[in-house]
Amino acid sequence: QVQLVESGGGLVQAGGSLRLSCAASGRTFSSISMGWFRQAPGKEREFVAAASWTAGITTYADSVKGRFTISRDNAKNTASLQMNSLKPEDTAVYYCVAAYGSTASGDRRAYNYWGQGTQVTVPS
Repeated sequence: QVQLVESGGGLVQAGGSLRLSCAASGRTFSSISMGWFRQAPGKEREFVAAASWTAGITTYADSVKGRFTISRDNAKNTASLQMNSLKPEDTAVYYCVAAYGSTASGDRRAYNYWGQGTQVTVPS
């Protein structure tokens, strides 16, 4: 079992930056892959970024490529999403996800564990 708790959301002006963190507890942190999805009002949940550090793979949605970076801190059992050059269309609830094994899939069905979500708002 893996428990995920996100933090770091908030309101930021367009062009600004935010860093989301996801604290993972439960099974060995190094054995899980992690990622981020987001859901804007009235829209379907969509893939943002994912990483399998054991496999050395990271994937990003085209809409965030070059602006967002996923990383991890093994000592703190956390994964982070650094978001730069934020745009109003990045406004959404961001969810941390995790799965056992080496996957960096963009398919939400690949992830067994989900956090409660954290709101990111970028006013237009």
